[in-house]
Order: sequence, then C-alpha cells, then structure tokens
Amino acid sequence: MGHSLLERSSADVGRAGAARALLRGGHDEQGVGAAVRELGADVVHVHNMLPLIGPRGLAAARDAGAAVVLHLHNARLFCAIGVASRDGGPCFRCRGRLTLPGLALNCRGSLPESAVYATALALHQPAVFRAVDRFLAPSRYAVGQLALLGVPGERLDHLPHYLPDEAFAERSRAAAGRYALVAARLSVEKGIDTAIEAAARAGVPLRVAGEGPAATDLAAQARRLAAPVELLGRVGRDELAGLLAGAGAVLMPSRYHEFAPYSALEAMAAGVPVVASRLGGLPELIGEERCIPPNDPDALAGRLSELWADPSRRAAGGEALMARARERHGEERYTQQLLGMYERVAAAGSRA
Repeated sequence: MGHSLLERSSADVGRAGAARALLRGGHDEQGVGAAVRELGADVVHVHNMLPLIGPRGLAAARDAGAAVVLHLHNARLFCAIGVASRDGGPCFRCRGRLTLPGLALNCRGSLPESAVYATALALHQPAVFRAVDRFLAPSRYAVGQLALLGVPGERLDHLPHYLPDEAFAERSRAAAGRYALVAARLSVEKGIDTAIEAAARAGVPLRVAGEGPAATDLAAQARRLAAPVELLGRVGRDELAGLLAGAGAVLMPSRYHEFAPYSALEAMAAGVPVVASRLGGLPELIGEERCIPPNDPDALAGRLSELWADPSRRAAGGEALMARARERHGEERYTQQLLGMYERVAAAGSRA
C-alpha cells in the first residue's frame, strides 16, 4: 500500500488567516480533494486538521472517493487548547457542541481567540462527524473519554503509539543513572513543582528539560527548598537522548489526564524507570503499579528513595518497561493494526 504526505502549516497564513480558516472550516479543501484524485487514494489519514485542513478538507477527501480516518491525539474537537486542563487540573467543561465555557474562562488567554475557537468548534463539529469514517485514539482511556465528550463511540478505535526498532536501547543503563529527569512543558498542569519538592525531600538530583510559563516560579521554588535541581530550558532531540541515557528515573507527576504521552514511551524504550501520576492514559501505558496519586510529593519522594537506595531496582524496572514497550508498542504490531484498519475502512467505503 503506497502513501504520500500532504501538510499545511498555520504559520504560512498568520494568526488572522488561521482564525479565518477556523471559522470557515478550512482553508484549501480544493487542494485536499485534488491530491486524493491525483493519487487515487483509498484512505486519507488526518492528524492535526485545525485550522487549515478543517472539516471542509475532510469532506473534500471523502467526496473525492477516499475513506477518512481522523487520529485524535488530544481533545481538540471540544477544547480550545486541546489538553482539557485548566487551573492546574483536569477540565471537561466543554463537551459536545457546548464550547462556551472556553470563551467564558478565556482559555486561549485572548478573548478574540477564545471566541473564534468556541464558535468554530461548535459550528463545524457536525461536519467533522459526517465526514469521518473512523476515529483513532492512542489509549483506551482516550477512547472512553472522547466518547463521553461526544465522539461517536461506534466509530472510535484504539491504536497505541509505536516506536521504531532503532529507538530501543540494547539494555537499561538506569542502575548507573545520576539523576531523575523531567522532560515537559513548564506549566502548572504538568506538576513539576511536585517533582521538585519530592527531589528535595529524597535528596535525589533532578534535571528538568523544557520551557514554559511556570519556569520562573519553578526556579524560585527550587531555590527556596535548596533542592538539588537543574532547570535546563529547552533541549534538542539529541540532547534529550543523552539526558535519558544518563537518567535513573523519569518523573511524570501530571495533574491532568494525558492521553498517552510519547515522552513516557521514549523513556520506556530507553530502559529508564518511569514514575507517573495515576491519571489518564499513564497507568495503561506504564502499568498501574508504577503510578502514584497526583499532587503527592511524599509518595513521589518515597519512590525516588526506593530507586536510589537500590540501583538493581532501577535496572530491573528499566528492563521491564523496555520489554513492555517492545511487546505493546513495536513498529511491526502498529503497522499491522494500522493497515488492517485501512483495509476495513476502504472496503466499507467501496460498498457504500
């Protein structure tokens, strides 16, 4: 089965152009339809469609003869900021075509932007549901939550993320790890302040890679607690790989329901133990037994102390997660599942 890539970037049209595309329901549906006809495509698999592809692009693909698959990596069909989080915790106020809470709470941080999103998401949602043959989500948690929010459950399937074979380490190096690692956007909902407090209580060095609006507050907290913390700022892919190779644990103390964070999967493939909040798709991804309650620095400090008291525990935990990732998130398994789904939706479309 051959494939081709069609991409559009909102940076090409600016903020005003992106807003117009959101309200219109897309920017260039003719280009989408033309690409389907030129390639003779049986299936169009869409990831982030907003703002430029939009529901008009989905409809154009379907009208040109392709089955349409929409991959939902977040709650963007309902939530103006996608992550379904507010005030540092989960938020599911917006559901179905009820998007006014996002405007009332000004979730975009700009009333005009919030108004555009609230209007566009509610206005075009029925067109999305008409145009899409199958929806995909990366965790069973995400499938259940998206169905509760309004995605037609009978057309919603679970397809876990994958990592290519070359992403897996030969063995875990976590026994020799010198620090715990957080790699995330520095925002309240990520719970990084909990990780800093836990590191201070356990006396375990912590490195934090990322940038975001909470950076100043996190730096002040680390100074106040005299915590053994380094805030590294934004790091590149190669530098992040090096940080994973030197880590004894990866911490994900989120305060909201992440669908299936890819960063956890990368840590698993690197053979690094992961300690995460018992929220969203994280227990499903790494195993319930590796999760702790959110907002609990004592529990996180306890896990860190256990891991640092026994390097062999870190090695065993890393090897177990690597094996789990190979079994559940290997490229071959993913490809087989994906191609099987393509064949089913294409066959159903040809009978329609």
